[in-house]
Amino acid sequence: YHKPVDFLNITEKELYGIGFYKVKTKNIHELSKIIIDVYNNIVPSTFEQLTSLPGVGRKTANCVLAYTFGISAIAVDVHVHRISNRLGWVNTDTPEETEEELKRIISKQEWNKINKLFVSHGQTICFPIKPDCKGCKINNLCHYLNNSASKDSGSI
Repeated sequence: YHKPVDFLNITEKELYGIGFYKVKTKNIHELSKIIIDVYNNIVPSTFEQLTSLPGVGRKTANCVLAYTFGISAIAVDVHVHRISNRLGWVNTDTPEETEEELKRIISKQEWNKINKLFVSHGQTICFPIKPDCKGCKINNLCHYLNNSASKDSGSI
């Protein structure tokens, strides 16, 4: 799939196996039509335009900005939210709050690195339940490890 028109014929079967594949198939068809008709086959490059597309939320918009256009953005998924809180960088309840707090404490030129680093760390070391704190290279910086109450709670 190289152009928006290529996505118009994507089937549910092709997306089967990912969460909400039926809704995502519908959204891909709709947003592809919008990109073709409204944006002349060019993926929009602003947060506002991207989040106006069906199925595109903050995380996806920020990923597109960061990884497609090289525009500074912090894409907060479950890993970024969890690890930022465990490290004690933020004390937030929602990904949106985490995004705003991280924007305040991380220099803008580093924003695009956060998602890739924390997703990798979250998938290999800092699991939601029973993180591998002994195998973690940054455990000396971690509030989660050093707080006995959070160790007992199981997950963040």
